[in-house]
Amino acid sequence: MSTRHFLTLLDFTPAELQAVLDRAIVLKKMLRDGVVHEPLKNRVLAMIFEKSSTRTRVSFEAGMAQFGGSAIFLSPRDTQLGRGEPVEDSARVISRMVDAVMIRTFEHSTIERFAAHSRVPVINALTDDHHPCQLLADLQTFVEHRGALAGRQFAWIGDGNNMCNSYVHAAHQFGFKLRIACPYGFEPDPELLEQYAHCAELVKTAEEAAEGAHLVATDVWTSMGQESEQSVRKRRFAMYQVNPRLMDLAADDALFMHCLPAHRGEEISEDMLDDPRAVVWDEAENRLHAQKALLEFLLVGLPT
Repeated sequence: MSTRHFLTLLDFTPAELQAVLDRAIVLKKMLRDGVVHEPLKNRVLAMIFEKSSTRTRVSFEAGMAQFGGSAIFLSPRDTQLGRGEPVEDSARVISRMVDAVMIRTFEHSTIERFAAHSRVPVINALTDDHHPCQLLADLQTFVEHRGALAGRQFAWIGDGNNMCNSYVHAAHQFGFKLRIACPYGFEPDPELLEQYAHCAELVKTAEEAAEGAHLVATDVWTSMGQESEQSVRKRRFAMYQVNPRLMDLAADDALFMHCLPAHRGEEISEDMLDDPRAVVWDEAENRLHAQKALLEFLLVGLPT
């Protein structure tokens, strides 16, 4: 049986993705009820970070501990990857010593090359092109609060970045519609929009994207590695802030999400995280539960 990886949401079937979400909700309840569940006892996860993170490290490391396994944190200073060893060689060596590898890096091709030479499952914990683990948490959160995803209207407002790309994939896999509002020059890849025109649409304004939406989501205007563009981006994105006034255009039961960290006063207003429609803290917590379900799926399979 070939090794399964999770590099984008397209690596799983819609049924498999739904099974992971359903299992994440069960695992969350089990943890809160104090149920000890250690399906990954004596298993080891290697966590390779070329980009720093709070939620990613804490959620994966805590998840492995709760599952009875362990995690090894590897920064660029801790591996030969940071000293120029070919990705392929690192993959061959590391995957002989651990049971799974989680990578948070810049170029998506890096994780594809690593996975192509790995003996064990490789999980994309963020690249410049995709952030599928965050989408699992976002979708779990929506299901918990509002139920089924199919047939819903979602809005992505801000940068056409890795989160936006993964939302496009999610729309395709789960059967919801996505409206995307970005400043000119910061749109998603035109080829991506053309390929998924059946579920994703680029609109001109934040207001048009938010109109009637069941979910409004955004991200920082300037991501890691783009710091030199910060002043330009602040000017260009000024009309794409999510605030209570914009949320009032959405559906009556709309939710607001942000993958965090948030820059209050920029992509969101100072008060947006305190708005009753914001579910960002549940969303952040669900990184833990969704990734535990993902690890269980990849390493031992989900219970039937």
